[in-house]
Amino acid sequence: MKLLVAVGLLLAGAVTGLTAVAVHELVWGFVLALVATAVTVFALPAGWWSRLAFVVGWVVMVGWLTVPRPEGDYLVSQDWQGYGVLAFGMVLLVAGLATLPRPGGPPTDAP
Repeated sequence: MKLLVAVGLLLAGAVTGLTAVAVHELVWGFVLALVATAVTVFALPAGWWSRLAFVVGWVVMVGWLTVPRPEGDYLVSQDWQGYGVLAFGMVLLVAGLATLPRPGGPPTDAP
């Protein structure tokens, strides 16, 4: 069941990243994409199979769309919105990794 949820969240993150790249040139699209992504990430429970799966899907899709197209142009614009999307991706990846549960869980001998 965990694997199925992780694959679903990975695909949801990829679709959200694709949408963020599609609308990032519009100011309202840029803001909406980043806010919706941030709210989704922090609404998901921390873990390898939940929050990190969504974040990895988002970051991989945006990273893949950053590669130059055969015509020589880019899908991510070279302006403040484009750099904002890329910077947000890095912040998102750090937040996804930093909020992973500690190995072994909380100590059981705590008072």
